[in-house]
Amino acid sequence: MEPILPANLSRHLRHLTGTIGVRLAGSPGEAAAADYLEREMTAAGAGVTRERFPVNRRDVQEQQLQVWHDGAWHDAGCSLFANTPGTAGGWVEAPLVFFEGATGYQHPDLGAAMRGRIVLHLGCHIESRENYRRLIAAQPAGLLMVDVRYPGATPLADAIFPAYAAACGAVPSLNVAYLDAWRWRERGATKARFRVVGGPRPAESANVVAELPGSDPTAGVLYLGGHHDTQADSVGADDNGSATAGLIELVRVLAPRPRRRTIRLISFGAEEQLSVGSAAYVRRHREELMRNGRFMFNLDSFGSLLGWNTVWGSAPRELDALLPAYFARHGQYYRREPGVLPYADHFPFTAAGVPGVTLMRPNCAGGRFFHHRPDDDLSRVDPKLMATLLNAVAALVADLAAAEALPFAPIILENERAAIAHCWDDLFGGWQQPKFKPAAG
Repeated sequence: MEPILPANLSRHLRHLTGTIGVRLAGSPGEAAAADYLEREMTAAGAGVTRERFPVNRRDVQEQQLQVWHDGAWHDAGCSLFANTPGTAGGWVEAPLVFFEGATGYQHPDLGAAMRGRIVLHLGCHIESRENYRRLIAAQPAGLLMVDVRYPGATPLADAIFPAYAAACGAVPSLNVAYLDAWRWRERGATKARFRVVGGPRPAESANVVAELPGSDPTAGVLYLGGHHDTQADSVGADDNGSATAGLIELVRVLAPRPRRRTIRLISFGAEEQLSVGSAAYVRRHREELMRNGRFMFNLDSFGSLLGWNTVWGSAPRELDALLPAYFARHGQYYRREPGVLPYADHFPFTAAGVPGVTLMRPNCAGGRFFHHRPDDDLSRVDPKLMATLLNAVAALVADLAAAEALPFAPIILENERAAIAHCWDDLFGGWQQPKFKPAAG
């Protein structure tokens, strides 16, 4: 099999991060990435289609935050969460309260401390719909969200889960830097104010689907995935330019190979709002997935210059026994994290009963230190390493596609099914497409 070429990966990455740049869900940048994928994958030998779906685009023209301490207002960096409203340019000012998200939800009455106040929420992911419902029901004037995984000086970008916002509403929510939050607490900050011009507006995203048909329509479908959108202000070389470039190269090397099973490579839109594109694909093709889906291998942020390879997700034991040899042949090894990971594009496939995993490459305990930051640029990735890992993935998929019989049963492990069903219902809203109506800011 012809190898994945680092020079090709570099060329694709330069186009994605330089020519296009930021690729927010529903934006012209994301659409330009989809155009590029369609053009390159078609040239590489795949039949390519585009499946569109609705999304809320984060459309922010201005954002400003000030915090009161030491007798004066102090400017601070911030980033409006996707799926939360702005303030129409007007200032929202209120007393500031500090809320320890990991333990604070044990308090029986959140409203007493939060109503009408700006809440500094230590922890940016609220991984319980009931907790989020209680938070919004407490009627805070706004939220300042602190990503505790990355104790740095840069505000990261993120989103409120669409299903949560659809079910419970939303208030203006700004991500702030961990070290800023620390200083505010240290200096005895008592109030805050912010203004945002813009916010969420209806838009359209798309999944780009590249088909490499197999010779036996009854043999099933193998899926390869990644996403082409980024977070606000990030050109996303690693997250997820690494997979966008990788999928194009995988089409090129897999297209000429003989195969019984169809290989379907999908670059998803709007992953950064919680796998919105992947969930839209699975909802649309649920019956086909249940009938023909065999396995899903997803790629996300696997190009970090320094770090370690990790494979997350749900796979049959026989495949887990098979997979390490493919990486070892290329001098690569990985940490296996089995079980349910709902924060990657393989997860909706597992909700439809198709085993799936995601290859990532963290470089610190929280993930990657440049997570959702503007400096996720070409200096952060290693195309030679990416090529080596992709060659292992290509060899695995080529062998599985050509095999007379798969060496594993394409089923979800019994002990993971309940947790998958819970996350699919709670985080994603189940099989109904969320329809978000933002609350007034």
